[in-house]
Amino acid sequence: MTEQNTASETEFPRSIGQTAMRALANQGITTFVQLTTRSSKSLLALHGVGPKSIRILGEELATRGLTFASD
Repeated sequence: MTEQNTASETEFPRSIGQTAMRALANQGITTFVQLTTRSSKSLLALHGVGPKSIRILGEELATRGLTFASD
């Protein structure tokens, strides 16, 4: 899967970064609904997913009335 393909196959904004998108896609997480099954803490444990990505994704989840799973 190339970087360009990863971005087009997820719902996530490019602002989270290609590395974070790849890390999430490698875990099978490509939609906001799928994010709700994981805690922010568990996502931070993935190589390539950092605090900035979590903040952006959390804001995007909130606009959709969703949240990360409880830690």
